[in-house]
Amino acid sequence: MLAIQKRLQSSKAYVLEDPPDRQDFAEPDIDLASLAANCHASLRRRSAPKVKRAANAANARQLETSNRTIRPIVCGVSMPEVMFNGPGGRIEGRFHPSTIRGAPIAIILHPHPQFGGTMNNQIVYNLYYTFAERGFSVLRFNFRGVGRSQGGFDHGQGELSDAAAALDWAQAVSPEARACWIAGISFGAWIGMQLLMRRPEIEGFVAIAPPASRFDFSFLAPCPSSGLFVHGDRDRVAPLKEVTGLIEKLKTQKGISIEHVIIPGANHFFENCIELLAEEVGLYLDRRLGNPPRLPTPTRSEPAERR
Repeated sequence: MLAIQKRLQSSKAYVLEDPPDRQDFAEPDIDLASLAANCHASLRRRSAPKVKRAANAANARQLETSNRTIRPIVCGVSMPEVMFNGPGGRIEGRFHPSTIRGAPIAIILHPHPQFGGTMNNQIVYNLYYTFAERGFSVLRFNFRGVGRSQGGFDHGQGELSDAAAALDWAQAVSPEARACWIAGISFGAWIGMQLLMRRPEIEGFVAIAPPASRFDFSFLAPCPSSGLFVHGDRDRVAPLKEVTGLIEKLKTQKGISIEHVIIPGANHFFENCIELLAEEVGLYLDRRLGNPPRLPTPTRSEPAERR
């Protein structure tokens, strides 16, 4: 129990569970004392204390009674809304901890912040659940300056630091995770591939519509991990022909396997094709993971953005 408490304190995060009409997952209240003693034993359903965030945001652990539920992060408990420290200030995210001991971690990175990209983007939202259904502990978050994340757009350098901080945080609360994956959409794919080059523990990636004509991907020399690229054949923002050369070059590397899926009729935002996109990513994960048992689909009561 002391070990778990120290882990929670070192994560420097607090968790807010939204009212029932906005919860990502519909789960009962849990006795945290019993869970901390044996977090992989049967969970006892009891009421959790209700508290609110203290007025001093710099010390989020100082909490007082209110009508919102705050729960520490422990394995197997659904805690949708999280805030954690990043290099540019506090970062807003959504986290789903797996109920499986040693489950891998997945970080989902959203599209360009200056063009409407957020963690509630439809593709981000669907990938979040695609990974969760396969037993991953999954984190999606807003880059600096988006939503309630502090700071401002930093043209990629600061956003890469945010992604690294997000991975650090996820590893701190899931220290037994046996592997890490990164998935990014458009601008998020560019950030994700840079993080891949810097973090050797990342063993798989999913890059959705990486804009090779707008950002430099030459740093992938060599690419350290196997992964999946997905494009729409009607993408005018990141034309397929612009990234084909990069992908073909990566395919020649020894020791890794690069797959490339083209979605017919899909544009850069995969309008009317998101279900097919999620299906292709799910099939790829099943192949890489050896067809893991599918977990019950979490309740998707929080609406995703239309774009």
